[in-house]
Amino acid sequence: MEKKISEIKHEFASAGTEELWGLFALYAEDSRAGVSGLIKQYKKKLEKLEKEKERLWKMKEYERQYRYMGYVCGIDEAGRGPLAGPVVAGAVILPEDCEILWLNDSKQLSEKKREVLYDEIMEKAVAAEVGIVESGKIDEINILQATYEAMRQAVNKLSVRPQVLLNDAVTIPGLDIQQIPIIKGDAKSLSIAAASVIAKVTRDRLMKKYDESMPEYGFASHKGYGSAAHIEAIKKYGPSPIHRQSFISNFL
Repeated sequence: MEKKISEIKHEFASAGTEELWGLFALYAEDSRAGVSGLIKQYKKKLEKLEKEKERLWKMKEYERQYRYMGYVCGIDEAGRGPLAGPVVAGAVILPEDCEILWLNDSKQLSEKKREVLYDEIMEKAVAAEVGIVESGKIDEINILQATYEAMRQAVNKLSVRPQVLLNDAVTIPGLDIQQIPIIKGDAKSLSIAAASVIAKVTRDRLMKKYDESMPEYGFASHKGYGSAAHIEAIKKYGPSPIHRQSFISNFL
C-alpha cells in the first residue's frame, strides 16, 4: 500500500543528514508532486547546510593557524558608541573541533538568534567570560581606555589562560599574551564572532534591566544608542545615572 504524503513528510522531518540521502533514493521513483517537492526542499536544505559548514571552516582559519601555540581566544566588545550604559567585552576560547552553525558577527544576527547562540557558545566553549566597564568610568578614562579595560577584565577572568588572542582590529595594552589584531575580525574568526555575541547579549540584558527602573528613557528598545526618541528623552528628563556625560553634552 502506497504511503500517504503526510507520513513521508514526517519521515523527512525526523531524518538526520545521512538518513535523508536514503530517503531521496527510496522515493526517487515516486511521481507524486508532493513527494518530489519534499525531495527538492530537503536537497536545498542540505545544500544550504553544506555552504554554512564551508563558511564556518573559513572562519576557523586563524584558529587553525595559531592552534600550535596553545589556547586561542577571541575578543570583541559591544557598546562603544551608545550614549548610555556600559561597554562590555567578551572573551571566548572554543574547542578545536567546535561547530556552532550560523554563528556570525553579532551585528548580522537577530536578537532572537543571538540569544540562542549565546546559550550554545556558553555550553560548548572551553572558557567564556565578559568584562564590564560602567558609564562613570568611561567618562573618567575615555571610551577607548574603558574598552581596553573591559577586554583585560574578560581575559583575566577566564578559567583557562589563552596563549593567543584574536582581537577585532585592536591591540590591548597591559596583557602579556600574543595578540593578533584582525580587521573586521568578527566576520573572519569564529572565536571573535562568539565573543561579539556574548558581549552583545550580556549588554542588551543589562540595558533591559536598566529599562525596568528607568522606563522613561526606552533603554530596552534602543539599548542606549542615540535614536531620536532617546535624545528627546534626555532633553525632557535630563541625564540618568547611566548616561555617559562625555557623550551627551551636545544634547543638554
